[in-house]
Amino acid sequence: MSKEISIPRRKENCSQSFLEWLSVELGLRPNTVKAYARDLKKFSHFLEKKGPRPEAARSDDIVDFLSQEKEKGRSVATIGRSLVALKMFYRFLLLEGVISKDIASTLDSPRMWRKLPDVLDVDEVESLLAAPTLTGPSGRGDAEDLQAKSEFILRDRALLEVLYATGARAQEVADLTLSAVNLDYGYLRCIGKGEKERIVPLGEPAAEAIREYLKEARSKLVRPQSEGWLFLTRSGRKLSRVTIWRLVKKYARLAGIKKPLSPHTLRHSFATHLLSGGANLRVVQEMLG
Repeated sequence: MSKEISIPRRKENCSQSFLEWLSVELGLRPNTVKAYARDLKKFSHFLEKKGPRPEAARSDDIVDFLSQEKEKGRSVATIGRSLVALKMFYRFLLLEGVISKDIASTLDSPRMWRKLPDVLDVDEVESLLAAPTLTGPSGRGDAEDLQAKSEFILRDRALLEVLYATGARAQEVADLTLSAVNLDYGYLRCIGKGEKERIVPLGEPAAEAIREYLKEARSKLVRPQSEGWLFLTRSGRKLSRVTIWRLVKKYARLAGIKKPLSPHTLRHSFATHLLSGGANLRVVQEMLG
């Protein structure tokens, strides 16, 4: 026997019913419920300028609202919570029979909206990408530091460009092979979680950095065990995810970036800058994988 679902008597009570559901049925903490209430109130005020009530909104209205929040300088974490709150709200309305279609169901909460490292601004990204061309004191005396041979500088420059230009995860970049990169058409093939493959476009700066690395540096690193990996270590093996993290942090220090930084920061910076430039949220999600 299916569970009976109660339907609010008046649509005006939907918001309050939703908040009670969060508290009583889901057992969320009071502070979380209050935060979701603020998010829902902001969304309702946003819709007042456009006309429809929340029950009659479209998915585009949610995207427009999130874009407005970004323009106001809201943090990634705050925007992410707003998206989660609205997804839960429309799921609740569907369960209650108030709406026949969940307009937020296609807006899968991307990982970039969770509590994330600080996002770099454009100037900070430029400084980071330029760092491999600089010289500086040896970080911890390792042979691959900033005064290392040119092949490592060229490799690291290409590595940073690819991380930012594609938003790929550190492990996805570590797993790149020569056959996965098409410089003529400007794209690469990433194998993400669940072995899902996606095509990600490369900007010209990243493509040019890869060309220079392949022409001037990679052949000096190739060993019998290289197996066609794109980014190689001194011993000819593929770079590990941990090594990529270390390299990003090293060049961040050289660039004078004080924010906590990791490959994930570049991934989220990539997404945020695309959204700020007017890119569609769904398209960015697909590029991130």
